[in-house]
Amino acid sequence: MQTNDLGVYVHWPFCLAKCPYCDFNSHVRDAIDQDRWHRAYLTEIRASADRAAHLGDATSVFFGGGTPSLMDPELVAGILDALAGTIGIAAHAEITMEANPTSVEAAIFKAYKVAGVNRMSLGIQALDDGALKFLGREHSVASALDALAMAQSTFDRVSFDLIYGRLGQTVDQWTEELSRALGFGTGHLSLYQLTIEAGTKFGETYAGAAPAGKDPKSGFSLVDDDIGADLFEITQTLCDDAGLGAYEISNHARPGQECAHNMVYWRSGDWLGIGPGAHGRLTTPAGRLATTQHRSPDAWLNAVESGGTGALSETPLDGAARLEESVLMAMRLTEGLSETRFTHQTGRSFENAFGGVLPDLIGDGFVEMADGALRTTAKGRLVLNQIVTRLIGAS
Repeated sequence: MQTNDLGVYVHWPFCLAKCPYCDFNSHVRDAIDQDRWHRAYLTEIRASADRAAHLGDATSVFFGGGTPSLMDPELVAGILDALAGTIGIAAHAEITMEANPTSVEAAIFKAYKVAGVNRMSLGIQALDDGALKFLGREHSVASALDALAMAQSTFDRVSFDLIYGRLGQTVDQWTEELSRALGFGTGHLSLYQLTIEAGTKFGETYAGAAPAGKDPKSGFSLVDDDIGADLFEITQTLCDDAGLGAYEISNHARPGQECAHNMVYWRSGDWLGIGPGAHGRLTTPAGRLATTQHRSPDAWLNAVESGGTGALSETPLDGAARLEESVLMAMRLTEGLSETRFTHQTGRSFENAFGGVLPDLIGDGFVEMADGALRTTAKGRLVLNQIVTRLIGAS
């Protein structure tokens, strides 16, 4: 059983500034030789295309980062032309670009559309100037809304991100902010609760915080678990009422507006990863492969120029690894984990894999079986990580 979808992820590793919460592979550079990067991407596409040739045309291409909206439109067009000429791009393909909503980047939205982009995802992150400053963002609310208006007038499909659970944020504050966001009428919202990741500036600040989660010197604080749960629940309610139901734990869309590329990930489909630090998953006649590319931009660029590819490793995935990935990814989805797909990917049934814990999880109201899939209930989504841990541990 194939998903019949092939995604291509293209990583652009550069940003204007490094956000304090970000643990992505992003770097700040004074100058970037875009012609040199253009040549390197085309070389890597040619090197990568053969291993995906048996999977058919790409049904999605996703420019992520970093800040891909810092790419020259000619570079974006060149990458898409190269993909179309090698693995092929389906006529109905979703082609997404992530963008930061600064006025300079917004001014070239139309050029990206001409290049082939048909879906724009804006990293707005907050509708409060103080919160944007705290999050290290380079834009204001006013410039974000200008960019959003331009994106909506340029692209049929627009999404934007918000981060909640910030600096002691209350339910009332988030209700007001999210209600305003829903009023802009986009078909998709990505809504993430602030987390602290190791290796980030926030991680360094929070590491020395007091037990209550506050550092007297910085005033840094997070919402507690109970308020976090309240914020999550009001998020579901407001989005449902606005017609943007959750199709994934942090993503909400009108029917038909779901992010096709991310669905490839969550359903454990196939995708090529191109660019510094990009990961891929490919089903081959010899089995399932996990691919990685050199993480450092300089190492990747040098590898491509000297050896014709930035590939770092190809690792076969055994049954246990495929099972773990299937559970980790699909249980995030509202549709849940398809038993047919799970059996095809792992060779095991739910009973065989999860029989030791499944009756208790169902009986306690955390998961349910419906339409041939195992999925979390509203109660279960509040403790998703614990459920995933129990399912994987039982296998």
